[in-house]
Amino acid sequence: MTQLLPAPQERYDYLKNLLIEAREKARLTQVELASRLHRPQSFVSKIERGLRRVDVIEFLEIAKAIGFSPTKFLEKLIRNK
Repeated sequence: MTQLLPAPQERYDYLKNLLIEAREKARLTQVELASRLHRPQSFVSKIERGLRRVDVIEFLEIAKAIGFSPTKFLEKLIRNK
């Protein structure tokens, strides 16, 4: 039997919550993360408030800036069905 995936918005919400959790675990403020990304703080804020989605290249840049494994992060996202 095929398992249904959560609605796309639920998955985006879970992704942004994981990103917030990773940033906070790294003890970074939005300003510090934005600085590492060479972006304004509003870039990080919009992602975390769900006003802006992240493309794959941005995701990889965020992973590097925070210091987490993108592979392990995506595995966690995939397991959340």
